[in-house]
Amino acid sequence: MDEQWEQAVRKGDFERVRALIQAGADVNAKDQHGQTALMIAAAEGQTDIATLLVHSGAELNTTAKYNLSALLLAVINRHTEIVRLLVLSGADMQIRASGAPGFAGKTALELAADAGNRELVVILRSRGA
Repeated sequence: MDEQWEQAVRKGDFERVRALIQAGADVNAKDQHGQTALMIAAAEGQTDIATLLVHSGAELNTTAKYNLSALLLAVINRHTEIVRLLVLSGADMQIRASGAPGFAGKTALELAADAGNRELVVILRSRGA
């Protein structure tokens, strides 16, 4: 992933991200940490960018350090609308984090329950409804 692409995602520059996608940017390119743009958007709470990436064919279940996926990152960072988007789009809810203190061996639902986040628990239990 080049720096221009990564910064546009991190800053939530929707128009720039859309232009880069239209120009042929690889929506599944990874940064130096193995994270995709969707993973970054999920962690940063960039809902519009995450939606654009999902609709542009971004891989939902890529994992990076500690086996964290976009869904797990959205849950950890309490980004409700991104969790809903990913669940409704078919993200794998059975992926388990590994290695990260407090996250190891846990699914998105287990992390949400551990954090006491009832809203996320409801979304994850109902598959996004």
